[in-house]
This record gives sequence, C-alpha cells and structure tokens, in this order.
Amino acid sequence: MNTTVLLFHPNLAASRINARLAQAARGAGTAENPVEVRDMYALYPDFKVDVAVEQAVCEATDRIVLQFPMYWYSSPALVKQWEDDVLTYGWAYGPAGTALHGKELALAVSSGSSAENYTHSGSVHYGPHELLRPFQATSDLIGTRFAVPFLTPGAMSLTDEELAERAQAYAAWLAAPDHPELGVFE
Repeated sequence: MNTTVLLFHPNLAASRINARLAQAARGAGTAENPVEVRDMYALYPDFKVDVAVEQAVCEATDRIVLQFPMYWYSSPALVKQWEDDVLTYGWAYGPAGTALHGKELALAVSSGSSAENYTHSGSVHYGPHELLRPFQATSDLIGTRFAVPFLTPGAMSLTDEELAERAQAYAAWLAAPDHPELGVFE
C-alpha cells in the first residue's frame, strides 16, 4: 500500500511534535509499502496550490494522510485551501468525480491540550472525533474510506520519552496495511 502524508504545519522548524512525527513517517515506509511525506507549507508558502500536481499525487497513492496540529478546534488554513482547490467537482465528487473512490483518507492530528480536556465533561466539551467530523463528511462526499484518526493529545506536555513512543506508534500505524473505519457515531 502506498501512503502519502500531506503535512500541514505552518512553522515546522519550530515544531516539536509534528516535526518528530514527520521524521517517524519518513522512516516508516518499505519497498512494498512506501510512505511519502510532503511538507505542504514548504511547497505552497503563498497558498497557491498546484492542483494538477496534487491531484496526480492523490491518484498515485492508496492512502492519503492529512497530518496537522489542531488550531482553534480545526486545521491550519492551508488544509482548507488544499481541499478547496484540489477536491474539485468532476474529479473528487459529482457524477464523474470518482478519482479517489476506494482510497483511504486518514488524519494524524495533535492537540496541545490533554485527552481529558477533549471530552464532554472536559474543558473543550467535545471529543476529537466530533471536532474532526467535517473531514469525515468530506471523505463520504469524495468516496474514500475514513480511517480512525491517529491522535496525539497533550502535545504541550509530552516528555521526550512519550514523544518517542508516539513517533514509534505513528510509524507502526502508517505501516499497517489497513485501518479500521471511523463509524458515524463514534
């Protein structure tokens, strides 16, 4: 299975968590199951996404992973720009828009706050799957299988050892041949 990680971090040089996860992702691939990591902010610092290139990348892979830190309970702005530009009618959705059908769409998301805060009784009052639901709806629209996300909560307080464990878990998650699909009510 070919996996392409689209890494969306606006300041990767200053990132501790996403930079380490990206490093793990780059080492996760094998000849049979390659993993490519694309630093989207480095490729498109002006937000002018090359639609033809990005569509070709998506067509050539089996699994698309959107990796990003959670910003204001959502994603960094370039993720939305990428979606708006690349996931076009007639290509990704609509009667003839079947280019991504059957592929896996997965998210690798980090949040600064702890997992306990991302619960109904926590300070955020919503779980991560609820906050990421628009990505699942997009997956439904474009005909991809929406995998259970790889979540890294508590990014602000992870020790070096805990981060190393998360990076190792991420590499293993990327190397897995298949991920379970996220249900509608999870």
